[in-house]
Amino acid sequence: MNSWKRPARRRVRAIRDRLRLVYGIPLAKPHGHPIAELILTVLSQSTNDRNRDVAYLALRERFVDWEAVRDAPVDEIEAAIRPGGISKVKSARIKAILEAITETAPGGELSLGWLASQSVPEAQAYLTSLPGVGRKTAACVLLFALGMRDVPVDTHVSRVGTRLGLFRPKAPFEEMHDTMLEITPAGEELELHLNLLRHGRRTCYARRPACADCALQRMCPSAFKVG
Repeated sequence: MNSWKRPARRRVRAIRDRLRLVYGIPLAKPHGHPIAELILTVLSQSTNDRNRDVAYLALRERFVDWEAVRDAPVDEIEAAIRPGGISKVKSARIKAILEAITETAPGGELSLGWLASQSVPEAQAYLTSLPGVGRKTAACVLLFALGMRDVPVDTHVSRVGTRLGLFRPKAPFEEMHDTMLEITPAGEELELHLNLLRHGRRTCYARRPACADCALQRMCPSAFKVG
């Protein structure tokens, strides 16, 4: 692994095809609500999907729109999202993000729809300039909400990708995002992200991965080498 080289496109396609046999081709059109995706991703940090969704629904039920969330006292936001965990930190971050968007978006509006007319690097740079927003959160907004070319690298994708040799060993997340974007076939960002994520959840566990049952076993340099 010390002599790591960026994987050839043929190898990435082979991994994609094998994952496709196991998990299919996920289909999800961009939903067109970038602020909702941004807040949902903030709520997902350090918690599970169920708690994230409960917190998000509680937030939407308590406030009529995102402007109301922005203008609410932090303790009211915190009370709404408490079921999601780490509510004190996340409530302050959500309010700061919504205020920052209002201050910096064209026309002073609380909107991110305008990002669709920007280049991916420009959109990434803007989103990551917001308080507490990193590359993964930015990628979720661009891919899932706006259908732009970006690939989120979460803990599952980073773990599976590193074991497969897609990423340089011990590469920081910023580099992993850049690499993932370079090696992913155009138009298949959603598929590769979701199928790598599913594989990390169902087979390539952090501890004791199920290598004997893994569809990628023969093409994985880490097979049976992880305790």
